[in-house]
Amino acid sequence: MSQNESDLNTNKSDYSFKMIVIGDAGVGKSCLTGRAIKERFEGEYSPTVGFEFLTFTTIIENKIVKLQIWDTCGQEAYRSIITNFYRNASLAMMVYAINSKESFVHINQWLKEVKIQSHPDIKIILIGNKCDLNEEREVTYEEANNFKEENQVVYFEETSAKTGINAKEVFTECARLLYNERNKYKARANNSNCDSSANNISASKGRRSENNRNKGVCC
Repeated sequence: MSQNESDLNTNKSDYSFKMIVIGDAGVGKSCLTGRAIKERFEGEYSPTVGFEFLTFTTIIENKIVKLQIWDTCGQEAYRSIITNFYRNASLAMMVYAINSKESFVHINQWLKEVKIQSHPDIKIILIGNKCDLNEEREVTYEEANNFKEENQVVYFEETSAKTGINAKEVFTECARLLYNERNKYKARANNSNCDSSANNISASKGRRSENNRNKGVCC
């Protein structure tokens, strides 16, 4: 086991981000997060009541990135509870099942809820789960990808919690998106500070020049 792999088994991390997993009941949200984290399929999952908290840790550019995952229930009765978990979330993963047109249609409602309840800069991704049931498919890949493009969703992929297809990969991509966004924000902040310092220096020089002119000093 490498040092990096060993670090994943500890509680340490360089960066930590909060994300929420949302979507209709029965689309496999808990099975998907369980597959990604435990790397096994637990087909006897019972419906999530309220929410479940999990963590997913990976390495991005030699940095340990931890996702604090709030896996929410999809039942309508708990929707008022779910809205509390949008606060301070950096990313929302919207999940539908490829064999359920209804769950895909409802993604519009979940997207609207995210935009109302969350921070304006939240990253939103779309996941089509249960791609192992391709013979029962009711939502095409192209249809979902068009939704992604039309609604400024930053990432889309199909997964299978049962077979493991893309299950771990999509959470790794979430970590990568948030890590990159954090670096961009840091770079913008540094540039802003540099510009502010340069403006202050320029203003200070201007005031000194003006003072010197008033004193009859040659600049």
